[in-house]
Amino acid sequence: MENGLLDRVEGNANVHRWSEQTQLEKGDSIAAGYMSELSGYTRISVTQNNLQELKEIWDQWGNETKQLFYGNYGDLPYLLDVQIDEHLFRALAQFWNPAYSCFTFGEVDLVPTVEEYTALLRCPRFQVDRIYSRAVNVPTFWKKLMAITGMTEQWITARIKEKGECKCISWDALKGLILTHPDEAKRVDVFALSLYGLMVFLRALGYVDEATTDLFHRLSKRVTSVPAILAETFRSLGTCRKAGAGRFVGCAQLLLAWFYSHFRLINKVVCRVFFEDYSPLKDIIASTRRVDVPEENWIALLQNLQSKDVEWRAPWMIPGEILYHCGSFDWAPLLGIWGAIGYASLLVLRQFGLRQFVPATHGLTQSEFAYRGASYKKRVGEISSAWNKTCRLKGVTIGPATTPGYVEWRGRRINDNIPEPNVEGARPIEEYLQVMPSELEIMKEEFERKNLELEKRIAKLEEEKMYLSLDIDVQKMEVEKERKEKRKIEEDRDDLKEHYKKAQVSLRRAKVGGSSDQLQKEVQEGKARAEYWEKKFQEMQSRNLALKEENKGLKSKITELGRSLRWHRNHDSTVKLKELKRKVEDLETVLQEGKLRIEQLETQGDYLKGELHQSRGQVRERDHVMGEAIAQIREVAEYVQDLAVRADVLSLMCGSSSDIGRE
Repeated sequence: MENGLLDRVEGNANVHRWSEQTQLEKGDSIAAGYMSELSGYTRISVTQNNLQELKEIWDQWGNETKQLFYGNYGDLPYLLDVQIDEHLFRALAQFWNPAYSCFTFGEVDLVPTVEEYTALLRCPRFQVDRIYSRAVNVPTFWKKLMAITGMTEQWITARIKEKGECKCISWDALKGLILTHPDEAKRVDVFALSLYGLMVFLRALGYVDEATTDLFHRLSKRVTSVPAILAETFRSLGTCRKAGAGRFVGCAQLLLAWFYSHFRLINKVVCRVFFEDYSPLKDIIASTRRVDVPEENWIALLQNLQSKDVEWRAPWMIPGEILYHCGSFDWAPLLGIWGAIGYASLLVLRQFGLRQFVPATHGLTQSEFAYRGASYKKRVGEISSAWNKTCRLKGVTIGPATTPGYVEWRGRRINDNIPEPNVEGARPIEEYLQVMPSELEIMKEEFERKNLELEKRIAKLEEEKMYLSLDIDVQKMEVEKERKEKRKIEEDRDDLKEHYKKAQVSLRRAKVGGSSDQLQKEVQEGKARAEYWEKKFQEMQSRNLALKEENKGLKSKITELGRSLRWHRNHDSTVKLKELKRKVEDLETVLQEGKLRIEQLETQGDYLKGELHQSRGQVRERDHVMGEAIAQIREVAEYVQDLAVRADVLSLMCGSSSDIGRE
C-alpha cells in the first residue's frame, strides 16, 4: 500500500474487502455449536506490590534525572499515581472474551491496542516493529543483572533467589542499588527494571523475575515492550476466566488508564495532544473523575453498554497507521515474557475513528500458548518471522460508524460465556455511577462534621467565657461592695462602741438622777442594731452559699472543658487543643480566684460573726446594766417616795407642835 491520501482510502477499502472475504471463507474464532467452559463469575484478585517506596524515590529525584528516565523508558512513572479500583477491575474481568481476545460489553467490543499503549507509554526508544522475542540461547540471569546493574558476579549471585519455577532478585536488593549506586544512569536503569518487575509484570510479589529481566535487557536494543505488556495482560485475564479464579499478573494500572479514556471518565483534552511534551498518562491521572461504586453496579452497567455510551477514540489518540495482521496470521500475534496470544485490531476500528466492518478472527481462540514443552520455540520463531512482514491500515477518520454487514455479523456472532445484556433491567448510566464515598472520604466527612461541631462548641465556650468574664466583673463589684459594707460595719461598730460609752455615761448620770425613758430608748436602739447585725450576718451567709454554688458551677464547667479537651486530643487537632487548654487554664484561674474570694468572704464572715457575737454580748451587757440601773432607779424612787412620806409626816408633826405652842 502506497502513502498518498487516495491510496490510504484505497488501502482501507482493500483491507475491508480482504477481511470480509477471509471471514467468509474461514469463519469466526468460534463456530456454531461451541460450548463455553467458562464459569459464570470469575473471582479475580488484583493484589499489587506496595509501590510507595518507588514513588518516594521518584519524588526525590531532580528534574535532570527524571528527564533521563523519560528519554530512555517513557512515562511509566506516572502509573505510580494510578489507584487500583478493585470493584471496577473485577467487573471488567467478567467481560473478557477469550475467544476474541477483547472485552465484550453488551453490543460493544473494546480492547487496548498496540497503538494506544504505545501512545500512553510514550517511549522515544521504542521501534514499533522491533518486538521482544524469547531467544533460544540467552545469557544467564546473573550476566543480565550484571549488565543492567554494573555490580559484580559475586554480589549478584548472593542475592538471586528461587521462587517456584523461576529465579528472582528481591526489591530490597534493587532498592539499595537505586539509593546508593554512584552512577546516575545505572540508578535510572535499576529503577526502570523495578517498575517493570513490581508493576508491569508482577508474578512474584516483592521480586523481579528472570523473564522480566530478559525483556528489560532487550530494551537497550530499541525493542518495544508494548506487545509483551498486552500479551501478558490478555493471557492473565484469559487464564483467570478459564480457571474461574486467579490473580491478575499484568499491568492493572495501564489497563485502567486505558479504560478511563474510553468510558468518558476523564475530561476531554483540547489541542494539548499536539504539543511535543504532552503526556497522555499525566493528563489522565490529573483529570480522571474518581467514581467509587460497587462491583455489581459496574457489572450491570457494562452488560448493557451501548455504542453511544463509549468514547470510541481516546481524546489523546492521534490517527495513524494501524497494525492489523502479520505474515500468514490474519491478526497480530503478541509475544509475551511467559507466553503468546493473538489479537485482532480489526475488531475495534472505531477506536481509531474508522468505520467498523466485519473483522477476520479465525484462529484467535487457538492462538494462546505458554513457553513450556518442546514445541513452543518453533511457534515463537514463526511469530518473530511474521513480525518482519507486518501489514498496516491507514484510512480516513470518519467517526465511529458501522457497516450493515458488521451489524448483521455482530448480532449472530457466538461469544464465550460473558454476561448477556439485560435490557429490561437497564437503567441510565448516571444511576449506576452514583458516587459511593470511599472509606477515606467518609472519614474525612466525619472529621469535618466533628470539626464543625467542635467549632460550634468552641464558639459556645467563647460565649461562656465572655459570660464568665462578666460574672467575674460582677463578682469584683460584689467584692468591692462587700468591702464597702465591711467598712460601714466597722464604722457602725465604732458607733456602737461610742453609743455604749454614752450609755455608760447615761447610766452613771441615771444613778444620780437620770431618766428611765432615755435608758429604755437606748436599749431599744441597741436591740435594733443587734437585729441589723443579725440581718447582715444572714446576708453574708447567703452570699457565701451563692458563691459556693457558683464555685460548683465553675468546677463542672472545668470538668466539661477537660472532657472536650480529651475528646479533641483524640482527634489530632493540636491548635484547637492549645486553645482549649488555654481556656481551661483561664477557667482554672477564675476558679482559683473564686476560691480565694470565697476564702476571703468566709474569713470576712467569721470576722463579722465574731463582731456580731461581740455586739450581742455588748447588748446583753447593756441590757444587764440597764436592768440594774432601772432597779436602782426604782429603789431610789421608792426611797424618794418614802422620804416624801416622811417629809409629809414631819410637816404634819411640825404643824401640830406649832398649834400647841400658840395655845
